[in-house]
Amino acid sequence: MTLYSLERRNSVTTTAVSQASARRSLRRELWARRAAKPRAARRAAGRLISAHLARAPWFRPGIAIALYLSRGSEVDTAALLALARRRGCRVYLPRITDYVAHRMLMVRDGGAGRALNRYRIAEPRGAATLPAQAFALVLMPLVGFDGKGNRLGNGAGYYDRFVADRRGRYGKPLLIGIAFECQRLDALPSAAHDVPLDGVITERGLQYFQRRS
Repeated sequence: MTLYSLERRNSVTTTAVSQASARRSLRRELWARRAAKPRAARRAAGRLISAHLARAPWFRPGIAIALYLSRGSEVDTAALLALARRRGCRVYLPRITDYVAHRMLMVRDGGAGRALNRYRIAEPRGAATLPAQAFALVLMPLVGFDGKGNRLGNGAGYYDRFVADRRGRYGKPLLIGIAFECQRLDALPSAAHDVPLDGVITERGLQYFQRRS
């Protein structure tokens, strides 16, 4: 290895470490910002988000939708889950399959019940799964987002890995983040593995981003 290539490699490594550190700091700031939002305000915003999604064209009988069970100060998704069921959608929820490699599957939520994982998050016990490209819509949790569709997740990369290869028919699935407006940033530094959102829905409504190839 030449001196130039060694210096370049060290520079790339330093930049990556610095970027990771900045994202961790930003994540902590956004968690605190979301948690500081009064509970009543979070509930009111959640009702608005549910109303916006109820008017969206996605919740139709037979459509496969990937959702998630919210926790902590996240937007409460219980109403969205109930809406999808009322509309006759096929609802799938995440189940972690590998805690080391940070891999998950989307499993049909139905009569098999749920079990808590090591993070104390309920997961469906069933056997029916779908790959990312089979979904019409994936509703995704997030910590922060910007006006270009860059998404900051919780840090483990489960969703990025799940949707990394989503080359289905007609560009499926649509990736929509669910968040409060307080999680919006002017600009968000993105990492190479980040998968951008197609849109985000907050208490102010639905915003689409230009899909990037």
